[in-house]
Amino acid sequence: MAFVALEELIGKMSLSNLTPEVDITSRKIIIQDINRPALQLAGFFEHFDTSRVEIIGFVEYSYMEQLDEERKRYIYDELLKTGIPCVIFCRDLDPDPLFLEYALKYGVPVLKTVRATSDFEAEIIRFLSWKLAPCISIHGVLVDVYGEGVLITGESGIGKSEAALELVKRGHRLITDDVVEIRKVSDEQLVGSAPDITKHFIELRGIGIVDIMSLFGASSVEDEHNIDMVIQLEDWDKDKDYDRLGLEEEYTEYLGNKIVCHNIPIRPGRNLAVICETAAVNYRQKKMGYNAARELYKRVQENLAKKKNET
Repeated sequence: MAFVALEELIGKMSLSNLTPEVDITSRKIIIQDINRPALQLAGFFEHFDTSRVEIIGFVEYSYMEQLDEERKRYIYDELLKTGIPCVIFCRDLDPDPLFLEYALKYGVPVLKTVRATSDFEAEIIRFLSWKLAPCISIHGVLVDVYGEGVLITGESGIGKSEAALELVKRGHRLITDDVVEIRKVSDEQLVGSAPDITKHFIELRGIGIVDIMSLFGASSVEDEHNIDMVIQLEDWDKDKDYDRLGLEEEYTEYLGNKIVCHNIPIRPGRNLAVICETAAVNYRQKKMGYNAARELYKRVQENLAKKKNET
């Protein structure tokens, strides 16, 4: 099961640890959802998900401040004995000593950030969504072409890396070569990235490993990018019928998400980089509402109707 170590979260979010006595080395966060315990502070603990990170904002803090000591003891005891991963106070707010007393009693880390609550919530959800998203690794190349994430796949040696190198020379950005880590961050969005060990490297048969950032500069690489379309390279088969109009979209599926896919036959003389650029621009046009294939079909139909009327 995927998880995020609490120590990693503390470092990433620049959090202050108010309970250094509590051992956090084995603390793990296993879901991306967070919770602001408004109902719990009012005493309602039914259906309380104890696996979520708890966030205390100004409203919750103000409510806690006006509770009498007896009520605080009851609420703090009920909240902190549940085994929640941690409690984070926003806006540089300091918990009262009684809260820290119960946190230490039950071994719950209490953390603090200077950030505003809403901004911090958005950032921690984004981070946890990325780290805990379902992930697979596939063989391919991912390039940012005119802002579109183009995943190039195909058999080993078919020319994926060479196409990526030519695209980088033409001003586009490499995300990863050879291995693409795909994360499903939502039902509509897939994000691709490179394994740390191969980041910014391309393998070219006959030359070896090439460091793209060193050769072409920082503007030639990215750490991650949405996957918007797939180009599947395959050897030319003269007996196979290839789509020449593109009226109907074809799709491939990763982690349950469908992505537009183009099967591109390879033969001598075809410029893969230009084909990838054209496919990316054509995809952008379709997103903006213009489909060249349908426009051609419309013109043909209008021309046929015109000739029919003339006769």
